[in-house]
Amino acid sequence: MSDPVDVLDDLRDESDELDRLVGELSEGQWRVQTPAPGWTIAHQIAHLAWTDRAALLAATDAEAFAVETEKALAAPDRFVDEGAEEGAELPPAELLARWRAGREQLQAALRAVPPGARFPWYGPPMSAPAMATARLMETWAHGQDVADALGVVRTPTARLRHVAWIGHRARDYAFLVRGIPAPAEPFRVELRAPDGSLWTYGPEDAAQRVTGPALDFCLLVTQRLHRDDTDLTADGEDAERWLTIAQAFAGPAGGGRAAKGDA
Repeated sequence: MSDPVDVLDDLRDESDELDRLVGELSEGQWRVQTPAPGWTIAHQIAHLAWTDRAALLAATDAEAFAVETEKALAAPDRFVDEGAEEGAELPPAELLARWRAGREQLQAALRAVPPGARFPWYGPPMSAPAMATARLMETWAHGQDVADALGVVRTPTARLRHVAWIGHRARDYAFLVRGIPAPAEPFRVELRAPDGSLWTYGPEDAAQRVTGPALDFCLLVTQRLHRDDTDLTADGEDAERWLTIAQAFAGPAGGGRAAKGDA
């Protein structure tokens, strides 16, 4: 797990980078379709604002969050899309202001959580660093959708280490959410960071391994890139299978993106 202050600072910086992409968009550009079917740029930002609000409730008002959880359980296949749809209908200036205010409130709330404390979430209870890591992963992933819609190529940063970490940690979840028994043995993951250094996870002597660019791994585990379009190498049958189903996010198994050759 990352240092709590570091990951909160990185979450702030990741959000600010996305803000620079959308802050000066015209109203028409907010309606541009992104690679996520049915989601415009407005939907992407609305989703981030909605989830920030849910995280804020979880960290500050467990009873209010419990009410939101009941709503989610009543419509497990719709509540995320409904939250994005509601926000996307707002005027862009109002949506942008809501997202900015919400993420600032969440930053303050997470910094105030006592060390070691946990609060409820849709899955297992979360610590402040874990929540910040999850929010950074989502911000980066949805920011990628926005960048793709605008034809912008983003420069990878060291903040990807948080996305890589959660992607590695979510290995077993990716199997279990598909009803597949998770491998008993840990994998070794070795990723080439944007600065050329190596990020490593898992025992060095593990029989099954995944190696390659950190950017490709992060795009894969957030399901923004198809396995066939990565430069990742898998050694071992289970490791290869993981790369076809990997997901760093909670919830049902994602459908992922089509291979570029199939588009």
